[in-house]
Order: sequence, then C-alpha cells, then structure tokens
Amino acid sequence: MAYVPSLKTKYKEEIIPSLMKEFGYKSIMQVPKLEKIVINQGIGAAVADKKLVEVAQAELSTIAGQHAVQTRSKKDISNFKLRKQMPIGVRVTLRRDRMYEFLERLIAVSLPRIRDFKGINDKFDGQGNYTLGVQEHIIFPEIDIDKITKIFGVEITFVTTAQNDTEAYALLKQFGLPFKNAKKN
Repeated sequence: MAYVPSLKTKYKEEIIPSLMKEFGYKSIMQVPKLEKIVINQGIGAAVADKKLVEVAQAELSTIAGQHAVQTRSKKDISNFKLRKQMPIGVRVTLRRDRMYEFLERLIAVSLPRIRDFKGINDKFDGQGNYTLGVQEHIIFPEIDIDKITKIFGVEITFVTTAQNDTEAYALLKQFGLPFKNAKKN
C-alpha cells in the first residue's frame, strides 16, 4: 500500500464532512481544499553579497524537501543599488503529498518552537488565502543552527479554493493551524 500523509487522510475523512455540515454544501466538490503552499524568502542583503541567495536556496530546499528556485528583480531601483535580473530571494511551491507533509511538520514541530508563541494572526487576503510570516527560519528542525551564518524571515502562503475568508479560516482551523482568536466574527 502506498504512503498517504495523515493530514490528507484527515481531510478526506473528517474535514470534508465537517465543512459540508457547517456551510451546508450539497456536493463534495464545493468543499474548499488546500491547493498549494508557497514558501518565500526575500533576501535584501543579497544585493551586496551574492552568496546569501545560494545559502538561502540550499536551506529552503532542505526545509521544503523540494528544490527551491531563485527569484530575480524585475526592474532597476537605484536607491537600493538593485539592477534588473539580480537574484533577490528564493521560493518553493509545494503541492499534493509534500504540501500535507510540510503542513504537518509546521503545525506539530516548527510553530511550537517559536519563543513566546501565543498563536498566529487570522488576517486573510479577502480571496480565501492566508500568509504566515515567520521571523526566524531556524524554527524548522531541518536547519542545523551551528551552520547558520545569517537568520532570514520566511513567508508561508496557504492557497485555498475557498470562496471567502470565513471558509478558508474554517478549513485551516480544521487542519490544526493555531490561530490566536478562537472565533472569527
């Protein structure tokens, strides 16, 4: 039998029936689902030191378990000493099983490692997507703290098929994301 991530099984067996009951969906196809998780790191110091992007790319690839790609600047900005097509960050897009595995590691291992953690904000983008900002990428257990030269922030975007923020909030709450406020107004 093939390996199936536990959050994928939880989605099919618990979350779908729960959301169908809560929102009164007539079909399983109406139930919102997690489409992808995009992990992004902007590295402003990369303008001065090109090696930082390569280091960040290797670290993000380790965290995600999938090869990260460099993002490049779109235009020249003289105030920031930025030229067009300079590498300024890294990102990786996770889908299917890798997405569920990353989400499980994030909820169970990484978020509890944040100092003074009281939950995450519940601000969505209006289209049912959620972005979580993490200030230190060393909360991920895949990173060896002894080999770190510079601490970067990470943005994790959860892209859902939800029609609105309320549905997306309910979906991510069911997955186990620890939101600060117990109830959304």
